[in-house]
Amino acid sequence: MAQPRLKDPASPRPLSAPPRARAKAGASQQRAAPSRGALRARKKFLKAFPGGFRDQTYLDWERDYKWNAHRQWQEVLGEAAFADFIRQKRFQDIAAAAIRIESRTNLLFSFEKMALRDAVRSPPGAKAFATALFDFLHGSEPMDVRFTRWVEAIARLPRRQTRVLTWPLVTVFGFIAQPNTHFFLKPTVTREAARRYGVELPYASRPSWPLYKDLLDFVRTVRSDISDLRPRDMIDMQSYLWVQGSDEYPD
Repeated sequence: MAQPRLKDPASPRPLSAPPRARAKAGASQQRAAPSRGALRARKKFLKAFPGGFRDQTYLDWERDYKWNAHRQWQEVLGEAAFADFIRQKRFQDIAAAAIRIESRTNLLFSFEKMALRDAVRSPPGAKAFATALFDFLHGSEPMDVRFTRWVEAIARLPRRQTRVLTWPLVTVFGFIAQPNTHFFLKPTVTREAARRYGVELPYASRPSWPLYKDLLDFVRTVRSDISDLRPRDMIDMQSYLWVQGSDEYPD
C-alpha cells in the first residue's frame, strides 16, 4: 500500500566560497569526469525514476515510508523524550517504541526482528538496549567511540535462537533516527551496488567502526557524483544504492 507523500525539509544551501576558491573548485570539477560505474548507476536510477529523487513513484516506493518512520521516531523518541524515558527508567517502553516504529518498515528481516524482540524481553535486556541506543545517538563521545560501544552492547544482548549482532540491526535505528548522519546497511545489496560502481567494499560479518567508516566514505563519494540530483539525506542515498544492487530493479 502506497504511503502518503510527506513534506521534506528543504535541502541546506552550501556556504559561499571566495571567488578564487570557487574558480579552483570549478576547474577541479571540470577535470574530474564521472566513472563508468557512476554513469551506469545514474542511468539505471533515472530509468526507474525519471523524476529522480522527486519522482512520485520514487516517493511512493522508496522514500516516504522511511521518512514516515523518521517522523514517528522524532515524535516518540526525539532526544528530549528519549532522555525523559531514560531518567524515568522506562527502558522497556523505549525498546517497545523502537521496535514498533521499525516494524512498520521493510528494513529488517523477520529473523532479525524476532531476535531483537527476544533480546529486549527481559528488563536487563531492555535496559542495555535503551541506554546503549541513547548514548549512540546522543552521546558526547566521538562517533567512532559511540558506534563501537553500540556494537558491543548489541553483542552482549541476550540471545535465544538467532543472533542479534547483524549489520542491518546495528545500523537501522541510527538510520531511522538520524537520516542526515547514518546509513542503513544491507550487506549483500549494498556490496553489489558498490561492485557495480567499481568499488570493492571491505566487509566482515561482525560490524565494526572501520568498516562502517569505509561505507560512509563510499556513500559520500556517490553523493558527490549525483549532487546535481539533489539527494536530501541518507534515505535518498540508501534508496539510490538499493536500486543499483537489488534484484527488484533489473538492468
